[in-house]
Formats: sequence, C-alpha cells, structure tokens
Amino acid sequence: MTREEKSQVIEDLTAELANNANIYLADISGLNAGTTSNLRRAAFKANVQMAVVKNTLLEKAMEASDKDFGDLASVLKGNTSVMYSETGNAPAKLIKTFRKKSEKPLLKGAFIEEAVYIGDDQLDMLVDIKSKEELLGEIVGLLQSPAKNVISALKSGGGTIAGLIKTLSERSE
Repeated sequence: MTREEKSQVIEDLTAELANNANIYLADISGLNAGTTSNLRRAAFKANVQMAVVKNTLLEKAMEASDKDFGDLASVLKGNTSVMYSETGNAPAKLIKTFRKKSEKPLLKGAFIEEAVYIGDDQLDMLVDIKSKEELLGEIVGLLQSPAKNVISALKSGGGTIAGLIKTLSERSE
C-alpha cells in the first residue's frame, strides 16, 4: 500500500468516525470464510456496517478525529473489525446473537454517544442500552399515562353527573 493509498484510507476512516456516533471494535480472527460471510450478512440485516481495518490506520484516524476516544486505541491489537450503527445497541445484539453459534467475534471496545467501553465483559451492558427511539417511546408513554387517567376519570365522572342531572330534571317535571 502506497503512502497516498494509506492517507486516503485514513481520511475515509476519519470521515466514518465523524459521521457515526456508535462505533464498535471487534476481534473476528479465527473465523473461517463461511462464518465471516454469515456475520457480514447478519450485520447487513441488522443495519450495521462492518469493515476490517488495519490497526495503525484506524489509530491515526482516531487521532485525526474531533472525537475523544479515550483509551479505545489501546485495544487495537490483532485483527480488528469496525462496526458502525445508528442504533447504540444493534452491534452488541448482533455479536451476542452470533456468539450462540461461535465463540467469536469478541468485543474489544465501543464508542457510544461519547462514552467509551473497553473489554468483552461490557457486552451484556451494551445490549441493554436503549436506543433514542426506545427512550422517546417510553417518555411519551409515561407522559400520556397521567393524562389518560385524568380523561378517563372525567369521562366516568361526567357520565354519573350527567345521569344525576337527567334524573333530577325528570323528577322536577
């Protein structure tokens, strides 16, 4: 790879890092071609972009990026694949599901919405992270619940009040 090609790859990686808020680094070494192909298909179905990168080029792209990746560069050893996703927990769910059939991929680290997670032991916690849409749905549900209770109370109370008024008006006649 020439210097120009390397600098172009670094520029592309820097752009990808800038455009994605959720970045996962995984170790897929030891997977055969068929298993790797299945992983790529599963990633595509889960709307997760996956690419195998050179550690030195990714480290330079992290340094050139505006984001603070903290100690994430320390996990760049061995084979590294990068997973990008719009949903914070999609790659973690993909890794966990795929590991039911194989012992890899192993999670090296993740950068999610400016938070850094290092190590495979963080996988279960990352699976439980809720997406922005899920959180908004829960908030809307919580906000609607008291309003629904008030409306239903008014409706039920209104029916009894209307019934009382109707009964009283019929008696006076």
